[in-house]
Amino acid sequence: MRENELEQRQMEAAKILAALRKQESELQEIFDSQDQNREQLETLHTLDILDIQQIEAHKAYALKLVTDATNKERIIAHTKLLLEKKQVEVREAHKKVEVLKKLKEKQEQEYYKAFLDAE
Repeated sequence: MRENELEQRQMEAAKILAALRKQESELQEIFDSQDQNREQLETLHTLDILDIQQIEAHKAYALKLVTDATNKERIIAHTKLLLEKKQVEVREAHKKVEVLKKLKEKQEQEYYKAFLDAE
């Protein structure tokens, strides 16, 4: 029973960890998009003919990416808190399993000792 609880907690923690990794990957993609957008904007500034609409579009996109990155960082921070809580639950469930194993071992030893003493 307690082992099932431990397995369940471990699976929940693994799911949260997978979600965290995905979120961090998405954040990195946002950072990569920011770099690419910055390079494209710099290229637009070096052209002989300035296209104001394209420049403004890149600036608006840059602001959107900053907002997206900020939101993703908040989500990641929340997911990390959830993961920490779940890790505490896993540790507690693991302790319960270990205590139960030790109790069973102790009872088994006492049983065999009583059995041997009876003979």
